[in-house]
Amino acid sequence: MCRSILFSSILISLFLFSSAQSCNNYAFASNKVFSSCNDLPYLNSFLHWTYEKSSGTVQIAYRHTGITSSRWVAWAINPESKGMVGSQALVAFQKSDGSMSVYASPVTSYQTQLQKGDLRFAVLDLTATYSNNEIVIFATLKLPSNTTTVNQVWQDGPLSNDSPRSHDVSGPNIQSMATVNLLSGQSGTSGAANSKIKKKNIHGVLNAISWGILMPVGILIARYVKVFEFADPAWFYLHATCQTSAYIIGVAGWATGLQLGKDSPGIQHTAHRTIGILIFSLSTLQVFALLLRPKKEHKYRLYWNIYHHAIGYTVLVLSIINIFKGFDILNRSDDKWEKAYIVITGALAVIAIILEVYTWIVVVRRKKSADAEKLPHGMNRTNGFNGYGARTQNGV
Repeated sequence: MCRSILFSSILISLFLFSSAQSCNNYAFASNKVFSSCNDLPYLNSFLHWTYEKSSGTVQIAYRHTGITSSRWVAWAINPESKGMVGSQALVAFQKSDGSMSVYASPVTSYQTQLQKGDLRFAVLDLTATYSNNEIVIFATLKLPSNTTTVNQVWQDGPLSNDSPRSHDVSGPNIQSMATVNLLSGQSGTSGAANSKIKKKNIHGVLNAISWGILMPVGILIARYVKVFEFADPAWFYLHATCQTSAYIIGVAGWATGLQLGKDSPGIQHTAHRTIGILIFSLSTLQVFALLLRPKKEHKYRLYWNIYHHAIGYTVLVLSIINIFKGFDILNRSDDKWEKAYIVITGALAVIAIILEVYTWIVVVRRKKSADAEKLPHGMNRTNGFNGYGARTQNGV
């Protein structure tokens, strides 16, 4: 049973973590068609383009999905390096009156407020649209001759009084840069960046399977399957198998997260990291507590049960909270994975409610049956012997 759950969980999680929106076959409302496209690895962004090498002209459409009207977006080419300073940016946002603001902005320092200005290359037909929480920037760029590979940077941030304000300086916002070959269409994300994305996905899959699915299933088995007398002691071994599998897979996911933190200096997700360490510590205590599990008749068994249940439910709650924090870190602008996990946890919650009701029905029936068996033979609980009431010594 637990193996089947584990296999199904892996398939579900792999499906969830591979379901990000693709740029292929995207239909623009303006009916524009581009010859190439890239799914950018951060901030739920996509770049479409058509490049004419002979003229050095590239028509681009930069899409940023899952964005609200209170935020700005930007896409840029940096002729000098792979960083932010020196970028030649195209900025767009929806103003408070509903109209779109789109303009060019050269980035000369880290303290930039994205002021309007001329770029190092000509920009033609610059427009932008906002619809269904998606901003699209259209433009035609006249690049230097023989340009094939460019450094690109993309970004988003908050607005204040129709003016861009500083973006976040952690997570995806400082990782959103790559190169792109305009001829081949090959994504220029560096090997290190690709490796980091792979580690993020592995980290997410392992933790979703372990703390997010296997552990709740193990708890359901311990609480409800043991109600069935024929399931004793099978329920215990199922419970132990699920929880041990969850712990082993979860430790692997935790270690991957620590490695991600080590590979990303300057990037801090303090709450997510702290909760993860706490989950690991409490779970490790649970594993060692199994070695000290008293027998059923032992006088300390009650206290051990209280400890075991309290720590178990604490780990469960912290795990669910941290998984949602992980979704937020992984891709703040795309909530598909988060919604899918809500469906999974919601289904487990519904199953738990149904089993809870059934368990109470079984327990109440057993208690009534046990109480009836304790009464003297032929006596019910209201009418004395044989239903005729108790007799006095005089036979009255």
